[in-house]
Amino acid sequence: MSTHHQADKTPIPRYKPYKGAAGGWGALISVTQHWLGSDNALKNLRMMLKTNQNGGFDCPGCAWGDSPESGMVKFCENGAKAVNWEATKRRVDPAFFARYSVSALLEQSDYWLEYQGRLTEPLAYDAETDRYKPISWDNAFALIAKHLKNLPSPNMAEFYTSGRASNEAAYLYQLFVRAYGTNNFPDCSNMCHEASGVALSQSVGVGKGTVTFEDFEHADAIFVLGQNPGTNHPRMLEPLREAVQRGAQVVCVNPLKERGLERFQHPQHPVEMLTNGDRPTNTAYFRPALGGDMALLRGMAKFLLQWERDAQLANEPSVFDHAFLNEHTEGVLEYLAAIDDTSWDEIVEQSGLPLTDIEQSARMYAKGKNVIMCWAMGITQHRHSVATIQEIANLMLLRGNIGRPGAGLCPVRGHSNVQGDRTMGINERPPVFLLDALEKRFQFKVPRENGHNVVEAIHAMAEGRAKVFIALGGNFAQATPDSHRTAEALSNCDLTVQISTKLNRSHLFHGKDALILPCFGRTDIDIQANGPQAVTVEDSFSMVHASNGQLKPSSKQMRSEPAIIAGIANATLGKAPVDWLWLVEDYDRIRDLIADTIPGFKDFNERVKHPGGFYLGNAAGARRWNTASTRANFKSNALPLSLIHEDISSTGQIPDLIMQSMRSHDQYNTTIYGLDDRYRGVKGQRDVLFVNEADIIRLGFQPGQKADVISIWSDNRERRVKGFTLDREMGSFVLTHEDIKIPESTQEFAINMSNQRHWEAPVQRYVNELLAGEEGPLKKNYNMRWVAAMVADVHRILTRGGLFMYPRDSREPSKPGKLRLMYEANPMSFLVEQAGGASTDGHQRILDIQPEGLHQRVAVYLGSKEEVERATAYHKE
Repeated sequence: MSTHHQADKTPIPRYKPYKGAAGGWGALISVTQHWLGSDNALKNLRMMLKTNQNGGFDCPGCAWGDSPESGMVKFCENGAKAVNWEATKRRVDPAFFARYSVSALLEQSDYWLEYQGRLTEPLAYDAETDRYKPISWDNAFALIAKHLKNLPSPNMAEFYTSGRASNEAAYLYQLFVRAYGTNNFPDCSNMCHEASGVALSQSVGVGKGTVTFEDFEHADAIFVLGQNPGTNHPRMLEPLREAVQRGAQVVCVNPLKERGLERFQHPQHPVEMLTNGDRPTNTAYFRPALGGDMALLRGMAKFLLQWERDAQLANEPSVFDHAFLNEHTEGVLEYLAAIDDTSWDEIVEQSGLPLTDIEQSARMYAKGKNVIMCWAMGITQHRHSVATIQEIANLMLLRGNIGRPGAGLCPVRGHSNVQGDRTMGINERPPVFLLDALEKRFQFKVPRENGHNVVEAIHAMAEGRAKVFIALGGNFAQATPDSHRTAEALSNCDLTVQISTKLNRSHLFHGKDALILPCFGRTDIDIQANGPQAVTVEDSFSMVHASNGQLKPSSKQMRSEPAIIAGIANATLGKAPVDWLWLVEDYDRIRDLIADTIPGFKDFNERVKHPGGFYLGNAAGARRWNTASTRANFKSNALPLSLIHEDISSTGQIPDLIMQSMRSHDQYNTTIYGLDDRYRGVKGQRDVLFVNEADIIRLGFQPGQKADVISIWSDNRERRVKGFTLDREMGSFVLTHEDIKIPESTQEFAINMSNQRHWEAPVQRYVNELLAGEEGPLKKNYNMRWVAAMVADVHRILTRGGLFMYPRDSREPSKPGKLRLMYEANPMSFLVEQAGGASTDGHQRILDIQPEGLHQRVAVYLGSKEEVERATAYHKE
C-alpha cells in the first residue's frame, strides 16, 4: 500500500536509486495510487479527463500553458495528484475539530493535516477550549469588518494572495483592499518570480515572458536554467524531447542532475510504454556552482563578443544582430565594456565550470537562429537574481532573440494563476496606470503609497505595526522563508483569516481571533444567483481561458472566493464603491469591470468564450518596449563580489557547506501529496539532506553519525535543524531525531574499565561511587555501557542521556589525554552542548581550550550536565 493511504502511520524510510526515465510507468503507477486514494475514484476519473479541456477546469497545479492540439488526456502526473488531492471525499468538519485541539494538531505533519480532507464550514477559534468551532458566515464577516474598522490605519492590515486565486477573485480582492485604503499585498509572487518581474520590466518593459506555446515548435535552441520540470512542470517535458528529436539544441543548466532533464517516457505513447523506451530531453547538461549562473551567462557573452570581433576582422558574417541592436536597444556599448572588464578567471571561478563548458554553451547559443531561454526558482532565489535575469536578457538581445517566432524569454511560473493575479492588480507596488484607471472608473481616492511585500508584512506583524492578516488561499506560515519567525508574527495579530480549501499549518498559528473560511477549488461547481459560473486564469504564455468546475461541492456551507471577498467587502464598506453582492451574482459583471480597467481585456466576456481562450498580448514579444527609453535596455551589472552573502562573511565564520532547498516529487509548493521522491530514489521520508561524497569525506562524517544543520547569519538568531543521521547506503543525511535534548541527570555512564588502575585519583573515586549504587554516596544505581567506539557511545548519550569518559592515565603522564582535541573532542562536545549537555576535560570546558597543535590530546567528560559537573568538581577538590 502506498504511503499516501497511511497518513496516520509512520512509513519505513528507504532509499533505492531510481533507474527509470521521467514519466512512464512510474508516473502511471503514481497517478493510479493517488486516484484510488482519493476515496472518490469513479467521479475523479471523469474529473481528470476534464482537466485543461475546453468546457472543463484549469488544472490547479502549475502555470504551464496548454497545447493548442486537442487530446483526451491533457494532464500530467502532478496535475493528477492536484486534482485528486482537491477532489477527495475526506472531510474536515466540526466533528473533526471537536476531536482535535489546535495544540494537538500542531504535533501533526503538514502531510497529515492536508490529508484529512476538505474544509466544510466557517470556523472561529475558541481560546478557552483551544479549538475551532462553527460560526455563521454573517458573524464571520461581521467579525472581520469589526477588526478592520477599528484599526487606526488601513495600513495595519495585510492582505495575502496565493497564486491559486482566479482572475475574478484577485480583481475583486484588490478593488476591495484599495477601496479600504491600503496597498498591502504580500503575495506569493514575492517568494518566487518577483526577480523576473523586476528584471524584465527594467530590461524589456514587460514583467512577463515573451514567448507562446507555439514558439517552442520553432526554436532552434532551448536553454533551461535553474528548473526541474520533471516535478514542477511535467507537461514541459514533451516539447523538450520533441525539440531534441527534430534536431534542436536543448541545453540544461542545473547544479544537480534531474531525471526530467535527462530523459522522458511518454505515458500516452503505447509502443514506448510497452517497450519501456524513452527519449532524451537534452543535448547538453552543464552543472554550475550554486548561484554561478550569472558568471556562466557573462562568459557566454564574452565568447560572443570575441567571435564578433574576430568576424569583423575577417570580414565574415556578424555574430551580433546589428540591425536589431541599432533599432531596438540602448546601452549595448556600456554592456560590452562591462564584458571586457570581467576577467576569464573571475568567470571560471564563480561559475564553477571549466572554460571548455562555457565555450560549448556559447557555441550552442550562437548556432541557434531562434533561441528560447527558460528559467525558474533556481535562478530567481539568489541575492543577485535580478542581475542574473538581466544577463539572460542581455544575451538574448545581442542576437535579437526577442520578438520573433521561435525565440524569446520564458520565466516558467509556478502556481496556475500567479501571473494572472499580478495582472489583476495584486501588487504592493502598483503601476500608476492601474491606480489611475481604478480612480477614474470607481471615483474614489486610491492609495498611492507602496504597501508591504511578504517580508515587510512579517516584520510589521512581528513588531505590532500590523494587527490583521487575511489570506486568500495559500499556506503563508510554511511558504515564507523563516517559518518560526512567521509563526510568531501571525500569533501577534488581533485577527487572522484563512480562506482555504483544506487544513494547513497556517491555521494553527493564529491571532487572538481567528477564522477559517472554506472555499471552492477549481474542481468545484460554482453556482451563484444567475446560475453556474466560470472563472478565468492566465498561464505563463499570457493565454487567458475559462475554468468550469465539474464536481458538486462537498458542503452547502462552502462559498466561492469571489463570494467570500464580496461578503467581507460588503460588511466592511457597504455598497461603496460598488454593490459587491450584486457583482458576484454573475461573474460577467466582474469581467466587465476588468475590461474597463485592465489593459488587454477589452471585450473580455466575449473573447474568453473562444475555445482555448485568448492571447493577452505582450508588448516586448511584438518589439514594443514599454521602458523610459522606449527601447530594450542592456543592463551592465557587475558579477557579485562573492556568492557568499556579506552578512555571512561579516560573522567571521566560514560555511562548511552551501545549501540548496528543493521540493520532492510528491510535493507542489506547500502541498504534500505523499512522502516519496521517486526520481531521487527516496521513499517514506521528506527530511533528507543530500551531501556530495567529497564533502562527506572532507568533513569526516561516519555512517550513523548525527549532525545538526545550522544557518550562519548576522542577526544573532539561531536557525537549526537537529538530528540528521548519515545513511551510508543513501549517501545522504536523514532527519531521524528532531530537536534532540540530553537529560540533565542520568543513571548511565560509558568508560573503559580495563584501564581503571591507570586513572587519576578523582576519576577512581567518581567511578567507584557510580558503581556503589544506592548504598553509595550518590544514592542511585548506574548502568555501564561501553562500545569502544566514540561515535556510537555519543549517539546513545544524545538519544537517551548518559556520561562518556575518556580520562588521562598514568601510562603516558606527558599527555593530557588520549583523544584528539580537533578531530574528536571538539566536534563531539559541540554536538552534545547543542543538545543541552556539557563537556569538560576535568578542569575546563573543552570548547574553551585553545588548540596548540593539530593532534593535541585532551581528556574528555561529556554528556548529561549534572554528571559532567560532578566529575569536574571531583578534579577540583
